[in-house]
Amino acid sequence: MPDPRRALIAAALAWGLSAPAHAAALIVDYLGTHVWTGTDEDFGGFSGIEMSADGRSYTALSDRGTVRWGSIERDNQGRIRALSTAGRARLQDSTGTKLKPGYLGDAEGLAIDAEGRMFVSFEGLDRIARFDDPDDPAERIPPASAFKALVRNAGLEALAITPEGDLLTMPERWESSEPLTPVWRFRDGAWSTAFHLPRDEVWAPVGADVGPDGKLYVLERDFRGLRGFASRVRRYAMEDDKIGPPEHILTTSLMQFDNLEGIAVWADGQGIRITMISDDNFLFVQRTELVEYRVR
Repeated sequence: MPDPRRALIAAALAWGLSAPAHAAALIVDYLGTHVWTGTDEDFGGFSGIEMSADGRSYTALSDRGTVRWGSIERDNQGRIRALSTAGRARLQDSTGTKLKPGYLGDAEGLAIDAEGRMFVSFEGLDRIARFDDPDDPAERIPPASAFKALVRNAGLEALAITPEGDLLTMPERWESSEPLTPVWRFRDGAWSTAFHLPRDEVWAPVGADVGPDGKLYVLERDFRGLRGFASRVRRYAMEDDKIGPPEHILTTSLMQFDNLEGIAVWADGQGIRITMISDDNFLFVQRTELVEYRVR
């Protein structure tokens, strides 16, 4: 029988990245679920979330073209007790016109850079825009030519940014004979295909974030109609144009949680904290949940 450790190292080298000499066991703990409620008409439909470094402030994006931000109250164990909203805004296009829900205002992915600038990916009219302030008009990011091939209502759901300021995005669904999902990178004013992720017909990428460990975390969704939603998180080591094999973090069962679409990854002092938020589609049968796990 072949040595499994050697096989793993050989596989990592084949992907262009070397494996550590002594890999530690991965421990993933479920920390809790907080149901978030609100009374204003724009509350709901959350498709993206970003967290502060200490996990006590948030920015949440709705797919109806609004964004809100505020603070998070946690108990002594670090579990979410309540969220308060300090401000909210309706996003604008580059001319200063406020976006309406629908084709132009279907905001899906959220990323915030080290300067505090907000980047948003949109479906409908597939594009990415930068907002130096939530109340300011959008700054247009030139689209990649590959965006023209995106499937309707299955476009740029996931958006992340590296510490160096490179944007990373990928399609929710990609029509290709090869079981691969392209990851497009915007660097120095130009788009390129940075690398590809393994793809199957069950799981669709709907959220992404670059963690404090420099790895790309991808939130994927499986929707089974009346049987509900299941979610999966995998992460990848990155090295410029190379990416490592997928490392499985967690998979939820159908109906365990609602429609998780946004993911934020941060360090909580004990490990890597993963915070996910659900899109309730503004339906009374669904709810907005913040679900947290810790990876050690």
